[in-house]
Amino acid sequence: MTLSAWIGHPPARVFPPLADPARWPAFAPAVEARSRVGDGPPTVGSRWAATDRILGPFRAHFEDVLEEVEPDRRVVWHSTAPWNSRVEYVCTPERSGTRVDASYAGDISGWLRVVGVLPRFAWVLILRRDFRGLERMLDAEDRARVPAAAE
Repeated sequence: MTLSAWIGHPPARVFPPLADPARWPAFAPAVEARSRVGDGPPTVGSRWAATDRILGPFRAHFEDVLEEVEPDRRVVWHSTAPWNSRVEYVCTPERSGTRVDASYAGDISGWLRVVGVLPRFAWVLILRRDFRGLERMLDAEDRARVPAAAE
């Protein structure tokens, strides 16, 4: 499945949160936690312990692995079982903001297959909510900086 969203901030602002799982809980409601496994700067192959909230109280535990990265342009993530998925975000400057093209593919396993039967429109609504959350987070960061700049 592919999804395209326009976000009213430049790629230099939009890309960093997409490339940093530790920031995902701030804008993606289903993301409960991401924590880096290991030390040093993130590189291809770096891993994050992950927990998502599914259908209310249920939790899915897995790892997110950084597969590819082109700073301020493109990042690819692999999520281990039960998601067994690959997500690619491509950020392109458009007008005064960024066009994010997101490609989602995978083979959900285990008890999480219940979520996999959701119709496409439901997945689109869920994923669009994440992009709206990202834009709200970036807007809030901008608002928080304005008073500091005025002093």
